[in-house]
Amino acid sequence: MASLAKINGKRGTTWRLDFFVGDDPKRKHIRLGRMSKRQAVSIKTNVERLIEAKATGTAPDLEVSQWVADRDDALHAKLAKHGLVSPREKVSVPSLSQFVDAYIASRTDVKRGTVVCYQQTRRNLVGYFGADRRLDEITAGETKDFRRWLTRPKNEDNPQEGGQGLGENTARKRCAIAKQMFSDALDRELIGRNPFGKMEGLTVGASDGRDYFVTREEAEVVLEACPDAQWRLLFALSRYGGLRCPSEHLGLRWGDVDWERGRIAVRSPKTEHHEGKAERIIPLFPELRPYLQAVLDELLADFDPKETRLSEQPVITRYRDTNANLRTQLCRIIRKAGLTPWPKLFQNLRSTRATELASDFPAHVAAEWMGHSTVVADKHYWRVTDADFERAIQKAQQKAQQKASQYVGMERKGWERKREKPGNLDDRRVPLVPSVVREGFEPPTKGL
Repeated sequence: MASLAKINGKRGTTWRLDFFVGDDPKRKHIRLGRMSKRQAVSIKTNVERLIEAKATGTAPDLEVSQWVADRDDALHAKLAKHGLVSPREKVSVPSLSQFVDAYIASRTDVKRGTVVCYQQTRRNLVGYFGADRRLDEITAGETKDFRRWLTRPKNEDNPQEGGQGLGENTARKRCAIAKQMFSDALDRELIGRNPFGKMEGLTVGASDGRDYFVTREEAEVVLEACPDAQWRLLFALSRYGGLRCPSEHLGLRWGDVDWERGRIAVRSPKTEHHEGKAERIIPLFPELRPYLQAVLDELLADFDPKETRLSEQPVITRYRDTNANLRTQLCRIIRKAGLTPWPKLFQNLRSTRATELASDFPAHVAAEWMGHSTVVADKHYWRVTDADFERAIQKAQQKAQQKASQYVGMERKGWERKREKPGNLDDRRVPLVPSVVREGFEPPTKGL
């Protein structure tokens, strides 16, 4: 069938595979190059199975077919030269920018926020590898350097030596998206392997270093610094309603506010692809009422119910432009209030409310109102606050006071019993004279 020839040369030991195909009396040769004997024997075994399949006119089994698919172009071409496999079609490998742009354009199934994340990842990939870099030239080692470059601090004096200064979670997310993009290229057989394929630790974790609990005192100061009623409502819906900004704020309609029953229907674009999670009902918390009422009063001043229905009107009418950077504006408002902006402006407001609700209501109720599971809430939202420590201290003090008062009461009762007369037979609580067993002159003996 086939045989291996070991060749010792100046450059080391190489292998050659000799075999016959069908009725052709001419011996075929494939130079395998330098490799271990085990690798050479593996090639020999699979080539013999290909020769057998060709002789019987059947297709190779799945294992052999997978082995052929995993071979590089050089060995595959040698096998095709002798008619053992079909030649591979030459596919032009696109550049990095060409493929990523095409990938983003094809993802019409994702939301605009996801497209923004794709575009941010594209900017990082092109900025590090170059727009004209061939897709199949990027190696796994370079992707590790890319990940470190994302988290390396920026260098204003020498940008080439600096990185992007991203947080660990942001870098993980960018690498996860890059891995997803290259996986698509692998499925389309544009590349032979995914350079991000073996990269691990891409799950976004809880960022304890960027957690911040926005107290009610801080919230009230910021609300006073807001420029208008709509900004105050935007902030209040985030801090006291726990809404995701801006998607859930901009989706709110006046028909979603049930003033009589004290409920608000919140549409959630982020979770609408999950069954039964397109909308949730939250209480119309007392903290929200004055800010909702103020915005409603402004609307009714010039509103004509004959033209449009009030229930169909959006609650937030300003700041609806997709280019409006609410985060930058909120930073200015917080600084105007004399405070330092917290790490994650809107997310910290939402996590603060989630923590408050979890301390006052059952976990499943708080999670339902916030629109996430208890597992997600425990990992990303619920935090221990100063109020928890104060509440623990107060409870400990109350228990200590109760024990002290109980001890004083017991001492007083004991002192009163000592003052009672010995002849008072109405007191049945404690015997005044211990019972005495009559005995003889000799002590009793056990067992008698």
